[in-house]
Amino acid sequence: MTPTMLSQLTTSAVGGPAGAYIAARTEAEIIDALRSADAAGEQVLIISGGSNLLISDDGFPGTVVRIASEGLTVNAEDSCGGVSVVAQAGHNWDALVEHAVRHAWSGLEALSGIPGSTGATPVQNVGAYGADVSQTIASVRTWDRQRNAVRTFTNSELKFGYRDSILKQTTVNGSPRYVVLTVEFQLPLGRMSAPIRYAELARSLGVEPGKRAYANDVRREVLRLRASKGMVLDARDRDTYSTGSFFTNPVVAADVAATLPEGAPRYPAGEEGLVKLSAAWLIDQAGFGKGYGLEPDSVSGGRASLSTKHTLAITNRGSASAADMLSVAREVRAGVERRFGILLHPEPLLIGLEL
Repeated sequence: MTPTMLSQLTTSAVGGPAGAYIAARTEAEIIDALRSADAAGEQVLIISGGSNLLISDDGFPGTVVRIASEGLTVNAEDSCGGVSVVAQAGHNWDALVEHAVRHAWSGLEALSGIPGSTGATPVQNVGAYGADVSQTIASVRTWDRQRNAVRTFTNSELKFGYRDSILKQTTVNGSPRYVVLTVEFQLPLGRMSAPIRYAELARSLGVEPGKRAYANDVRREVLRLRASKGMVLDARDRDTYSTGSFFTNPVVAADVAATLPEGAPRYPAGEEGLVKLSAAWLIDQAGFGKGYGLEPDSVSGGRASLSTKHTLAITNRGSASAADMLSVAREVRAGVERRFGILLHPEPLLIGLEL
C-alpha cells in the first residue's frame, strides 16, 4: 500500500510519509484511533488543518491521526447570556467565524481567514489583529491519553498565554496528552464587533482603537488585510504555501526593548516589565526583506523563501523540502540575533526537525 504523504495534508506542502494514517471523522473514531495506537505503544501525531506544522522530509514513523470531525451545536441563545456554540474539533475555523458573523454572534470576526481547524485554536491560543480565542472560549473537551478518559477544561484551567496553553505545554513532538474533541464558545449577540484593538485594522475601518464596527465590515477588512500579506490560503498563490507566521513576536524585558531604535514597534505584553516586539520588523531590519531566499544561489536554492508579501512567513515556492524551509528560518533567526541580540522562536510545531 502506498503510504500517505504528509505534504498532502499541510499548508506548506512539505512532509514525508506517514507510518500509518487514520482519518477520524467522529468523536468515537478519534478516541478509538488514539486508544489503539497508545495500546500498541506507537508514536502519535495529531493533524487536522495542517497549518501549524513543519514535518520532516523523512515523514513520521508512527500513527498520524487526522481530526476530521465537523459540525456546530447551539446550546443556548438569549439576549442576556449570548450564544453558547460547541464546535467539533475538525470543523474548519474560518467556516465557524463566517457562521458567527452571519448569525450576529460577536467576538470572532477579527480572527477571520486563519487557516486550520477549530480544535487547534485553543492549543496555540490563536490570535490576530488584537484578538485571540482565549477571549471567547468557555471550555474545551479533550481526550486525556494518560488517564484514558474525557476531560473538560474551563477557560481558566487552560492557562492561556501568548500563543500558549496547558494543551500546548503538555504536547511533545506533536503528540499531545490532551486531544481536543470539542470547543465551546460564549459569544455576545449583536451586529457590532468586539472593540477593535489593533491600530492597522482600526485605521482601515476608519474607527478609533477601542471602538466597535459592524462585524461584517471587520471580517471583510481582516480578509483583505490577510490576503494582502499572503495569509489567506490560495492554491494559485505560492506566498500562501507556508505555516503562516513562522516566528512568534518576542516578549522581552523593557530594558531590552529600550535598546532598539526609536521606531521599533512595541506593544503591551500583558505583564508588567515586559514588552512585545514585532518579529516581522526585526527580520526586515536585520536585512531579510520580502522575498528573501528567492535567488537561485540562496541557502535554499530558491526553493523556499520569505513571502514576497510578508517577512514573517517562510514559503514553499513549488519544490521545497522541509530542509529548505528550515535553512531559510535558520539564516533569518541567526541574522536577527546578530543584529539585535534577540532570539526568535518558531510558532509552528517542528516534527522530526530542530531549528
